[in-house]
Amino acid sequence: MLDEYIIRAIIAIILLSINASLSGSFTIFKNIPFLIACSAHSALAGASLFIAISLNPIIGAIIFAIFVALIAGRAKQVNIAIGISFAFSMAIAVLFISLIREQAARVWGLLFGDLLLLTDEDIFLMAIMTVVLLIIYLIFYREFLFISFDMEGAMVQGINVKFFNYLLLSIISISTVIIMKAIGAILVYAMLVAPAGAANKKANNIMQVFIFATLIAMIAGFLGLIISFYFPFSPSAISGLIATSIYFILFMK
Repeated sequence: MLDEYIIRAIIAIILLSINASLSGSFTIFKNIPFLIACSAHSALAGASLFIAISLNPIIGAIIFAIFVALIAGRAKQVNIAIGISFAFSMAIAVLFISLIREQAARVWGLLFGDLLLLTDEDIFLMAIMTVVLLIIYLIFYREFLFISFDMEGAMVQGINVKFFNYLLLSIISISTVIIMKAIGAILVYAMLVAPAGAANKKANNIMQVFIFATLIAMIAGFLGLIISFYFPFSPSAISGLIATSIYFILFMK
């Protein structure tokens, strides 16, 4: 019989893999991988602020992450806007962390994460949000693909490009928040982008990208969990190392 914390870690890895497959892949399709890192650190700033005013930090994290997504959606030079937002968010995060020294441990929990310290509430929240995002992806799959590869063509076809671009960037940012508690803001980039990037190198079509990204994220997550049982390593760190190593191996071929 598996311990409850192990069961929660397994569920978290499955949910993480779904987010890596969907949000990670669309991030690669749109060529904005840095949005993940920016959203994670923006979420850290939002969480710090909401802890300071005694509100739910996850709500603050989501609000700030979506804010960054909206800025990116409005900008003509997306990567520059994301980079500046990243710097702004980090400054805000450091500022608020300095104001809540007695509760800073809660923020560090989001910064580093730990698969083995997740609560039932964390898993429930991750599951609900992942299901909601999955439904949105399924409903607007065609539109998201169209604007990712050919935004001008999507406009000609009558698709509301601005709306769907904002929506896609927002749910990518929310995906980042979903898995932050499990692997932390530092490693979220590795686990969302690396599996999708590796899958994009190997796949022959769009559907294979989603499937391969899911498998790579699961392999990295479960291997990280197993190794952490035998060695005093963080499962999140090992998972991130495995995911990025898979990408580099495929990149060298």
